[in-house]
Amino acid sequence: MKRFLVVVFIFAGIFMSGCPENPVNERYFLQFPDLPPAWEDMLGNPCWLTEWINADGLKESKIIKNGNPEISLFRTSANAVSAMPYWPEKGLSPGVFRPAGAIFPFDVSGRTCVLSWQGGVDAVLYRELAIAFEGQDSVKVSIPRLPRNFNWPRFRQLFDDPSLNAAVRGDPWLADWPGIAEKIIQSGFDKRRLVPETRGSLAVPAGPGPWIGTSPFAAPLLFEEVPSFPVRKATDTWVSPEGILRCNAETWILVK
Repeated sequence: MKRFLVVVFIFAGIFMSGCPENPVNERYFLQFPDLPPAWEDMLGNPCWLTEWINADGLKESKIIKNGNPEISLFRTSANAVSAMPYWPEKGLSPGVFRPAGAIFPFDVSGRTCVLSWQGGVDAVLYRELAIAFEGQDSVKVSIPRLPRNFNWPRFRQLFDDPSLNAAVRGDPWLADWPGIAEKIIQSGFDKRRLVPETRGSLAVPAGPGPWIGTSPFAAPLLFEEVPSFPVRKATDTWVSPEGILRCNAETWILVK
């Protein structure tokens, strides 16, 4: 309960200096992004588990199967909206695939809050900054490092900057966002920290694919010989017509 209240307090702070004026409306229609073609071809239309901070400053969530629902947003602070695609009939639950997202008010147009796959990275970093802040001495944390004050437009522009790590520019989900958030809270933002997590490879006696990953930015994998998947300490998921593969640096399991 304490953790939840701290996170809500962070969300409910005052706008950072230089933010656009708050829109008059507090209710907005959500516009979801198109699925990557490989996801749509293999899995079809998803459900969306959508989470946001409502007009009362409280966390709210809703399962959306189709359409463009209307939600109320907390208007006195920068606010993250995330939407996790999932396919319950295929055994793929919320949180397996990377989310789409938006940062209010920067992704609002009129009465529409436009979610994007790049915005999903922002929304996750917002959440991780809030969690990292909770674990620090709040007296020692610089106010600009809090998620409500973070320079979100400038952060997003980084992904058009050729000096940023090329792999992370191509697929931001290669980076360790919880670890990056902790370092931002501790000592400020440094784009040199935006680098891929260290990964090895793991041979798995499975079919050639195509195998789709959980990042909307990543191309499907197709193998001619024994598949070799990129792996790290945390578990990743890959999906093909043959089944669902979950693997990490230590082991793997394939569910037909």
